[in-house]
Amino acid sequence: MKSRPLAALALATFLAAGIAAQETAPLTIPFADAFTSLRLAGRTASRGPWKIADGVAACTQDDALYKQFKDHGPIIRWDLPFENARIRFRYRADASAKTFVFTANGETGHVFRFVTSAERGTDLRAFPPGGEAKSISIGRGGPKLQPGDWVSVVVELSGAKATVKIGDDHETTAEHPSLSRPKKDVSLGFSFGAVAIRDFAIEAL
Repeated sequence: MKSRPLAALALATFLAAGIAAQETAPLTIPFADAFTSLRLAGRTASRGPWKIADGVAACTQDDALYKQFKDHGPIIRWDLPFENARIRFRYRADASAKTFVFTANGETGHVFRFVTSAERGTDLRAFPPGGEAKSISIGRGGPKLQPGDWVSVVVELSGAKATVKIGDDHETTAEHPSLSRPKKDVSLGFSFGAVAIRDFAIEAL
């Protein structure tokens, strides 16, 4: 008489284990984010009220959260270990957005970042381990943050070299030995206003 409840419990345990395994499965390259659901194993959207559906991830900065996170705006991160890769995406900022930030992180912190600012244009930065400065500028020359239009971005990280192409007319290449470190994740973030992201994809080089 007790076999059915025990069988049901065993089935529930099996299904729960399967769901947990799916939710914790790591992302692997090549990868493309369809942006169909807020929940995706290996992707974290935080520091803001993100909405992810219909192929787009969008967020408007919450000023209280911005202060809570010590002047850090909304961010979306993919846990994708790699050494050399090409990352593609498109983003759209509104008129209130001040910065858009791409970051590749390693086990001990940031490895590479570019920041596109409404005031200062685009700056490529490296993070040499053990140095006095937390980061150093290794290249400038990209466009300023422009509101309203979808902007296509391609980032190539290969050995000590980083190439960032923004739109059809701006491409900057910079080199620094610290860029050759292994990376464990990629993130996109911004400060102030609202930003939407689509067509995120990454492939090995």
